[in-house]
Amino acid sequence: MSERLREPVVDFSIEEKGQLPSNSNDDDIIENDNKNVEAASTSIPQLTLEKSISIKYRTLSIQTSESIQAQKLYLKKEKPIISPDDEIAQLDYHTLPVNLIWQRVESNATLGLNSQTVTRRLQHDGKNLISSPKNNVIYKILGYLFGGFCSLLWFAAIIMILSYQPFGMPNPAPLNLALGVVLIIVVIIQAAFGAYQDWSTSKVMKSIRNMLPSETLVIRDGKVHKVLATDLVVGDIVQVNMGNKVPADLRIVEVTGDMKFDRSILTGENAPVTATVEATDENYLETKNIALLGTHCTNGTGKGVVVATGDNTVFGRIAKLSSATDSETTILQREITRFVLVIAALSISTGVILMILWATWLRVTYPGFLNLSGMLVNAISVIVAFVPEGMPVCVTLCLTLIAKRSFRQKILCKTLPVVETLGCVSIICSDKTGTLTENKMFVNNVSFVTKEMKTQECKDALSSTDHPEKKAVRILQLTACLCNAAVFDPASINLPVYERVVNGDPTDSGLLRFSENLKESTTADRLEFKTIYQVPFNSKNKFAITIHRPSDEYNDLETSQLVFFCKGAPEVLMEHCSSYLQPDGNEKMLDHESKGLLESIQDSWSRNGQRVLLLAKKIIPTYMFPGKSKNDVEMTNLALSFNKNLCIVGLVGIVDPPRAEIPEVVRRCRRAGVRIFMVTGDYSLTAETIARQCGILTSNKVDNIDDIIEADKSGTSMIRQSLDTEEDDYQKNINSLVLTGKDLSQNLTPKHWDAIANYSEIVFARTTPEQKLKIVTELQHRDNVIGVTGDGVNDAPALKQANIGIAMGSGSDLAIAAGNMVLLDNNFASIIVAMENGRLVFDNLKKVILYLLPAGSWSEMWPVVVNVLLGTPLPLSAFLMIVICCVTDIFPSLSLTHEKAESDLMLRKPRRASRDHLVNVKLLLQAYGFIGIMEMLFAHWMFFTYLSIYGGITFRDTLFAYNNWGDGFMGKTMDELNELNYTGQSVYFITLVIMQFGNLLSIRTRRRSIFQANPFSGPSKNLYLFGGMFISLITALIILHVPFFNNVFYTRPVPIQFYFIPLGFAAFIFVMDEMRKLLVRTYPKSFLDKLAW
Repeated sequence: MSERLREPVVDFSIEEKGQLPSNSNDDDIIENDNKNVEAASTSIPQLTLEKSISIKYRTLSIQTSESIQAQKLYLKKEKPIISPDDEIAQLDYHTLPVNLIWQRVESNATLGLNSQTVTRRLQHDGKNLISSPKNNVIYKILGYLFGGFCSLLWFAAIIMILSYQPFGMPNPAPLNLALGVVLIIVVIIQAAFGAYQDWSTSKVMKSIRNMLPSETLVIRDGKVHKVLATDLVVGDIVQVNMGNKVPADLRIVEVTGDMKFDRSILTGENAPVTATVEATDENYLETKNIALLGTHCTNGTGKGVVVATGDNTVFGRIAKLSSATDSETTILQREITRFVLVIAALSISTGVILMILWATWLRVTYPGFLNLSGMLVNAISVIVAFVPEGMPVCVTLCLTLIAKRSFRQKILCKTLPVVETLGCVSIICSDKTGTLTENKMFVNNVSFVTKEMKTQECKDALSSTDHPEKKAVRILQLTACLCNAAVFDPASINLPVYERVVNGDPTDSGLLRFSENLKESTTADRLEFKTIYQVPFNSKNKFAITIHRPSDEYNDLETSQLVFFCKGAPEVLMEHCSSYLQPDGNEKMLDHESKGLLESIQDSWSRNGQRVLLLAKKIIPTYMFPGKSKNDVEMTNLALSFNKNLCIVGLVGIVDPPRAEIPEVVRRCRRAGVRIFMVTGDYSLTAETIARQCGILTSNKVDNIDDIIEADKSGTSMIRQSLDTEEDDYQKNINSLVLTGKDLSQNLTPKHWDAIANYSEIVFARTTPEQKLKIVTELQHRDNVIGVTGDGVNDAPALKQANIGIAMGSGSDLAIAAGNMVLLDNNFASIIVAMENGRLVFDNLKKVILYLLPAGSWSEMWPVVVNVLLGTPLPLSAFLMIVICCVTDIFPSLSLTHEKAESDLMLRKPRRASRDHLVNVKLLLQAYGFIGIMEMLFAHWMFFTYLSIYGGITFRDTLFAYNNWGDGFMGKTMDELNELNYTGQSVYFITLVIMQFGNLLSIRTRRRSIFQANPFSGPSKNLYLFGGMFISLITALIILHVPFFNNVFYTRPVPIQFYFIPLGFAAFIFVMDEMRKLLVRTYPKSFLDKLAW
């Protein structure tokens, strides 16, 4: 975008309006921090992870400072083109006075741009989007070709080719060359599938993330509009509120004194930066009056004019310099890596052992039995056999299927691996407001200390001409209206009050609707009492302040002086008050008895689950507050200095009912072994009441911090049971705890936290963002996998720290950016679905591995071992080993990724990532010691049976044959022996293929019978299983009957009976596993149960 737009300045000449109250984050921007840069939003592209961006930002800042100094010294930098730091050094938006900014961007300070100007600028400059970074194609291709198991396959292919020449000289075997080519083809096919799957997955994830359009509030044509951030243009006036993500580079033109920005995504520094109107540094990147795209407003409110969009923003310039992404590995990625390393170690070790046996014994004792080329082929065949080639495909497919399923259930997973993480969660720390509750607040009760009133009573009082409480109600209505940052959306202003859209946080929205419902005069009241300064509510102060100037002295407050309004937590503001408003509208000194009445009202309402706010006012002489100053911090401190000797206008009780689905969600989480803790900033009695309504607190006896400290002093253990053992079930011995932020501020020792972490029910009330973060960190240190749910700015630090952050779709930008998962429909019950999906991923991947290992490694390794140690002919050729691993086993294993959740999946305890691995001893025992042994023995029996029936050669005849297997052995020629061996190998092959069908059906469930998990119909229906079997069988028939494979790879058709006998073996394997499951179900906690996978 050019520095100066060529459009004429639109002449707006109307009377100056009052400052528009700022809006908060309830219905503002819903955005995804990892959204693809091509998506229609201002979200940060995926390349913007902290390490890469922070380094680039800091480097650019230093270079910019150098460029500024060079310009001052009139030094010409020796660069062929203008660098990014030179470009930024030339920007002067931050140094211009505010009145010149409007001329530069050709906009109007009061009305903003008009619609025609916006249209022209969009056509000229394009959308507010950052161009997609160039992909490192070469790096990706290398990753596809050599990543994971592919490096082992390349190694195997090279050895195969070397076995042809030179190791196979003077009589090279063309089969070895063919096997090498086959392995290369397998690698290329896998790489192609991986590339396609990544492309398909990124397309799916991009389309999913596009469901989170980014919106922002702008002033156009003199009105506040909500528009897509992609439609912002230079000159737009943007309202930035606490929790918002900055949608473009803005020059700040109006701020509250406590407005702060979190620039950590760019700078890597966690300390918030205080916003100012005036420049604080000559460096554009360091000054505090520029709000940069992608940063977050963590406190306060303000307005800024757009000075750069898209690629012209600082973020866009950094994106051109950096395309690298550094990401922390997820739990699932670590498990896959561990599995790859285990398999690689096993395969290479086995191959090396076989080569050592050949070199030290077999080559010496039986020199003509196996030459170097043949032994290399056998050893490499074992290595290939160990590699489950279908595993990478299954992992990606499984995650993609679950991500799609989650999206259909209104759950957005920002990245695929995060799907599985939720399955490991052992504790969910949930915010209350907007997460456990509906976030639809309305005022239910009003109290003037000595008199309580319902909303309708207040409305009747205002509409009456002589009601005794009319004056007091009017002052309370004005306080609720003016000390309020919410505004009605202009598009819905003609609707009934409770149907109108409100731009603002839920509490302010509830107060605004209450005020408008009492008397439809909020617009007129705000014009009559112009807002000249405000200090927004934040989680630390727990109050909000506004200061107003009446238009004249004839008003319902009967003053021409400034009016100071304050609202917030009663226990915080009570100490700042010296009088209270009586029901008749007169003020009275606040005494001990009145304080006691107020506290009892607060406790009573809080026990009914109401959020209680205290409204107060004060008259300030006009000369004491100038209203404008270059130093916003001084202005804020001055405003805060008036926060004393206030008059209590009244208390309001706000109802925010729990979501209907919450009690059932909590119950199901308990059954799944997951604890739900409430972590809120609300008053403890309110939090405890809502927690009981939600089912989070169920015990009649509730401990507090004194119980924990006293037990520690007396040496009594507060840890009532260990939650880390399989046998213990904390649901049978519920213990409850309620702690406040004040409790957490004490010097709690690790022993105290050990005790806290072992409670089954906890409510943390009146907590700050820092305390929420502390809670999550302490629980993580005790080997818990933590999920955090939230929607507000104060939830963001904890969301980011958690193993998985779950943001509500209607939450603040900062919360959504910090989370890994977004509940698009704000339905807390979706967590159960997501948790089940996460556990299902891990369950299905275990089943895939359990299917691939018995035939794919165990039953393929033993033919080579038997051949080397017992001197028999090789029961399975290297080519057929590769076919089983890379072809016939692939499609059935893929069908397992479509398996539905077993009925007991959500009855199991959460998986402990530190010890419950994807592949463990129990799984290997099932794969090798149970299924694998049966398959290996049956396949060998079939091989030797064929030799006996069709060649008259018994197993005893082949034992220790070694060099004797040749011309004249058992009266047969070498060609006849080869034909017998080729067909016998094909028999071994088809036997394994068919027996795997029994394995496929048996591993669908861990303990349940197939009759309880019918694959043909019902909730466990999975017809893909039979499709996978069919493709596997057809592929095997092609391999055995097509002449090309017969001639090149020496496969042979097998007699018809050898197709049917393995069906009996498959049935036997299936029945044996059914018996194992029956015994496990019949004798739980038995030795057999402990061995079960």
